[in-house]
Amino acid sequence: MTRPLMPNDPRWLGNYELHSRLGEGGMGTVFLGRSPDGRLVAVKMLRAEHAWDAEFRGRFRSEVNRAREVPGFCTAAVLDADPDHETPYLVVEYVDGPSLSEVIRERGPLDGGTLHSVAVGVATALAAIHGVGVIHRDLKPQNVLFSLGTPKVIDFGIARALEVTSRHTRTDQMVGTVAYMAPERFDTDSDRTVGPAADVFAWGVVVAYAATGRTPFWADSPAATAARILTQPPDLTGLGGSLRDLVGRTLAKDPAERPTAHQLLDLLLEAETGGALAQRPELRKAAEAAQHTGRVRPGVRESAAPVRRRVSRLVAVATAAAVVCAGIGIALSRHQLDEVLASFGPSTSPSASQPAASAAPRSTVAASGPPRIQGPGVSDHLDRRGLWKADRAAENADGWCTFRDRMLATTHMSTLYQCKGPQNSFAGDQTIAVDVGIVTEGACAIIWFRLVDQHGYVASFCENEIRLGIDESSGNGFNSEQRIASKAFQVGQTHRAGITVHNGTAQVTVDGTPALSMPVTDPQLVAGRVALGTLNEASEGDATVAFANVDLRSPVVGQPAKFTDPTTGSSQSVVELYSYDPVAHSAVAQPVLVMDSAAYCKQFKIDPDDIKCSDPFQIVESDTKVTIPVRSAPKLTAWENVGGGDDIVSVRAGAGDSISASKFTKWLAGKEDGGLVAVTTSDGEVTTLTKIENF
Repeated sequence: MTRPLMPNDPRWLGNYELHSRLGEGGMGTVFLGRSPDGRLVAVKMLRAEHAWDAEFRGRFRSEVNRAREVPGFCTAAVLDADPDHETPYLVVEYVDGPSLSEVIRERGPLDGGTLHSVAVGVATALAAIHGVGVIHRDLKPQNVLFSLGTPKVIDFGIARALEVTSRHTRTDQMVGTVAYMAPERFDTDSDRTVGPAADVFAWGVVVAYAATGRTPFWADSPAATAARILTQPPDLTGLGGSLRDLVGRTLAKDPAERPTAHQLLDLLLEAETGGALAQRPELRKAAEAAQHTGRVRPGVRESAAPVRRRVSRLVAVATAAAVVCAGIGIALSRHQLDEVLASFGPSTSPSASQPAASAAPRSTVAASGPPRIQGPGVSDHLDRRGLWKADRAAENADGWCTFRDRMLATTHMSTLYQCKGPQNSFAGDQTIAVDVGIVTEGACAIIWFRLVDQHGYVASFCENEIRLGIDESSGNGFNSEQRIASKAFQVGQTHRAGITVHNGTAQVTVDGTPALSMPVTDPQLVAGRVALGTLNEASEGDATVAFANVDLRSPVVGQPAKFTDPTTGSSQSVVELYSYDPVAHSAVAQPVLVMDSAAYCKQFKIDPDDIKCSDPFQIVESDTKVTIPVRSAPKLTAWENVGGGDDIVSVRAGAGDSISASKFTKWLAGKEDGGLVAVTTSDGEVTTLTKIENF
């Protein structure tokens, strides 16, 4: 339920237009807003007293970065934040549905399959949250919202930014709701002792509340409730069956006696007898996918290393449109996995003309069904600067990466060197494929994955051996290595190296043939970036390897929303352009679909009365970044007639007036998240770029 804005409420926060109030809490006010791309979002403006505290702003920035790593298993995605705004704010996916507390208040306690579904959905969210090292700290019925009847958890991790900033909390005050706090939360040194187990305790209270309409430690005052939490057993009258026993375990006074979120989810799925989840197959898929995210040991605290990713607007659009919590990041099926592996065919000529694996011309319209949901994707021929950068060769340099129809990685003063590449973070299942060649004797080609800072998994392709292990220090000390003898990567030969992460196991392939595998179960490495580089195993001299045609993919779910591939063939399409390098003759872009909203809602089966169907256009992102070759001195134009007689859906590159290269690059430099551009390509090379303004 929304309420009108109050006279003193802002009408804009950053680039977000505010329409009404959604609620108000201890940290601030939540507004219903609209993002620059036209979709509805929830914007949380923090209280003014927090704005003057530099410590709070820094903590808020850190916690938001961590929260953005949480995969979308029954959670509302964190989309944006501005810790440096006059009043810091947070932007999250808008979930158009009631909270659990509203449902219980209006309809009474839940039972049977409905109750079990809520228990599974909230446990799924906790497994996803804990899997990337985040702790909710304020799980309660008000933070469980229902989207299309399926629970989604909001506000995870953000409360810590306020709670640990001493001037906002006294020794007798803390952030949270007393009835849902674990006993350790009342410890005066709670910041040291509170871990994921506190969220599991809160899960037990939430489920008991959903089943009975009251909390298991209820008393007539917060102080009396706290005393019961610390000293009395829970009152679970009205809760029966296996769920009663499981809730009882989660409410243990000792955090060590409670199951972890992943163990809780395992037990809930084992207890399912074909009732609730048989009627909600999408929820089961989400729960099973969350089972395979990072399993955090009970001893892991909030210091788990954060990783970063860009939250895809495609995820938010599709979730609001037609997909419940199960729609994001579901594991690859065996059939899909076989198709991906089959696409890693052999490559013998890493040249500019050779398309990357899995890259094929695609139409611009999906056949039917909801849009494809996927994590990030990256595709680059590596024949020029683009997503990967070049270094200047210097006498005292550790090494460098250069481009001569392929990317050459060279060690110099160090035995190991890593090329500068994209910062996209991949979580869960993924595939990596790249053409690899050894240029000098004693060199090994290195592929890091799930890399956080300088800690991650690593595959080595050497002249006589292939290895798979963990890089603890970005030095020679690769640990837990699996090794296999191989003569595939001799000097002068090129082969397609692949890594497939699926169901907690990484498998290395050569030209599509499995070579070796190992579990990827480190709870600190549930997500991270991919990097390419070289290792020198020779006794002296530099060591060089070559890379070409790299393709990094996340699993894909749902009916495909097909995007034009600007790196192959001849086409006209729309992209989000991130950079244009006239010297390297390259551009970095993300293909998008711009659709008339009426057609969008009809195609993706969205209720015509939905507010987004009244908007002029919808943008669906592919969440895949590509490096596109650009013709020397391409035609540059500007199209700014949005709202006039022209239709952005049908705009073509070349529309509008010609502009100079300097004006074009200056405009693009001001677009932090990329600028909307129409492109014309011929044989995979950009010939025309048209910037689209005022949209």
